[in-house]
Amino acid sequence: QVQLVESGGGLVQAGGSLRLSCAASGRTFSAYGMAWFRRAPGKEREFVAAISGCGGSTDYADSVKGRFTISRDNAKNTVYLQMNSLKPEDTAVYYCAASVIRLPLRQSDAFNAWGQGTLVTVSS
Repeated sequence: QVQLVESGGGLVQAGGSLRLSCAASGRTFSAYGMAWFRRAPGKEREFVAAISGCGGSTDYADSVKGRFTISRDNAKNTVYLQMNSLKPEDTAVYYCAASVIRLPLRQSDAFNAWGQGTLVTVSS
């Protein structure tokens, strides 16, 4: 019932920044908890960051804490991932996900809708 489309990926040098966007369909965007996951080459998909429906609560993987910031603009039906101080190990396909649970969750099976992914490549 909700469609998610990521954008903003690309090639960046280590230490640089990128801002990913995830545009969602529907009129009840604020009712969804949102999250970002990523899949690096040769690895399984892992949790990156999550945000509650109203944007008041966030959660981050230890590997990105202090460097990445998740935010949302419910008026625009969009969630963002600001990525600073990027490292080569951040290279991955990044996916946006939505859950009917408004809390910021970390488990991938809690999310019912997924975007197609956007590739982030960090060169050294």
